[in-house]
Amino acid sequence: MPYGSLDRTPPPFFKQGPTSLSKLLLLSALALFLMVADKRFEFGKIVRASLATALNPVVNTVLQPVAAVQDSFKYLDTIKSVKSSEQEAHKKLLLLSQRANQVEILALENSRLRQLLNLKETLSTPAQAAEVLYDAPDPYSRKIIVNRGSVHSVQLGSPVIDELGVLGQVVRVFPLTSEVAMIIDREQTTPVLNTRTGVRSVAYGNPSANGDVLELRFISGNADVLAGDVLTTSGVDGVYPAGLLVAKIEKVERRADSGFAKIICTPKANVLGAKHVMILNPLSTADTPRPAESIPAAPKRGAKK
Repeated sequence: MPYGSLDRTPPPFFKQGPTSLSKLLLLSALALFLMVADKRFEFGKIVRASLATALNPVVNTVLQPVAAVQDSFKYLDTIKSVKSSEQEAHKKLLLLSQRANQVEILALENSRLRQLLNLKETLSTPAQAAEVLYDAPDPYSRKIIVNRGSVHSVQLGSPVIDELGVLGQVVRVFPLTSEVAMIIDREQTTPVLNTRTGVRSVAYGNPSANGDVLELRFISGNADVLAGDVLTTSGVDGVYPAGLLVAKIEKVERRADSGFAKIICTPKANVLGAKHVMILNPLSTADTPRPAESIPAAPKRGAKK
């Protein structure tokens, strides 16, 4: 084959298309045309709407994992916020409950103090207010310690009352404190008067596991004593002023095998929760006028008998 007859054109596999510059110009012109056409004829809206509608399920599917992760973080943040809010609410509730209890306690103390002040105005016996510090450590007695002593002119045997009635009697005096035996103490006796019948008797302290009460002893079985009778101080002992509330008769048992009735009374005073009390001076130490004694004149010396 002659040399000149050979085809010098490259095979189709190595054929080159349009140049890069021509492609750039062509695509630029096409893009410019599309922008101008879209601006003037707005045919691109239909295309974009169709593409958005067609691709919406795909977009939603792709966004599902992202939305799930975001919801998980939101859920955890919500749980943390709810727990924090619950703890804050619980703290505020405890604080409000504590304040409410304090308000109730202060209101109760205020009411008792007002009643004590009113009671002090009606008493003719000198008295002074005192505060209960604590109960005596002896488990077999019913005694309390108050914050008034000998430096405050507290005397041994002074009656002690609260806003409701007779609470007890001072049995030991220290310089700054005093020990008060309550009327329910086993060794304490209180002369009382039945306001309904006018009969005097003696109330004995009777502390027990079933309740701290008083007992009227040595009362005959046929005596006129009924449940509900009110007992006050009789004033015959020279210690308690007459007319102070002591107790109320709760139960009267008349037994055939005994000549005496068993009479149980509940004290009027707050023997288990007294906080503020009033200490009275004993009646036996009151300044009472004594009659002048007539002293016979000494006989003169040398006088005839």
